[in-house]
Amino acid sequence: MTVSDFAKQLKEGTKKSHSAAENTTFVKSFLRGVVSKESYRALVNDLYFVYCALEEEVSNLKDHPVIGNLQLPDLNRRDALEMDLRYYYGPIWRSLIKPSEACERYVNRIREVAKNEPELLVGHHYTRYLGDLSGGQILKGIAEKALELGNGQGLKFYDFEKIEDTKAYKAGYRGILNDLSIDQHQADAIIVEANYAFRLNMYMFDTLEGNWFKSLLQIFISSIFKKK
Repeated sequence: MTVSDFAKQLKEGTKKSHSAAENTTFVKSFLRGVVSKESYRALVNDLYFVYCALEEEVSNLKDHPVIGNLQLPDLNRRDALEMDLRYYYGPIWRSLIKPSEACERYVNRIREVAKNEPELLVGHHYTRYLGDLSGGQILKGIAEKALELGNGQGLKFYDFEKIEDTKAYKAGYRGILNDLSIDQHQADAIIVEANYAFRLNMYMFDTLEGNWFKSLLQIFISSIFKKK
């Protein structure tokens, strides 16, 4: 069975969490263009571990009655993040990166629900990928200018090369959500998990706030030298 307009329920049920995530110090600073390569590459570092876990677990559950519907390779971010990590850390990036404590908490939760309550992965999938599709291009433009990057270098994460019409794709994604074989109890549990996914993202952003002052200081110093 399916529930009534689950996509709308999910959007409405996570609205407050979405707003809270957007109002973290790191995200607000990012949106103002106050971000350094150091803090941004730390974000890419953590996102890599999150997406590796999420995409691996979703792939492993390709035969699951609910998660099997989320086999959407056009959304996968692992390869793009690997290109970005190579840009920021160099050819031996694999030996230089490690997840932050907040990232490990996020990854562990993804692994846990995949093992015990797989349908809850829908909440994590929705929180990350629909957010990437919705605000990704805006964030890409801000990062490109703030970090003085050219030709999209270091910003492959935001490129969904196989998706030509983002608006149409998002509509199709919502259609998939609405067709999921879940009951209202499962729908409610997924919404709770999606809110927790937002919280886990916020924990990572809180970790990155330590780099915010450094970013601001670097920009201030840079502006002084440019004036001389």
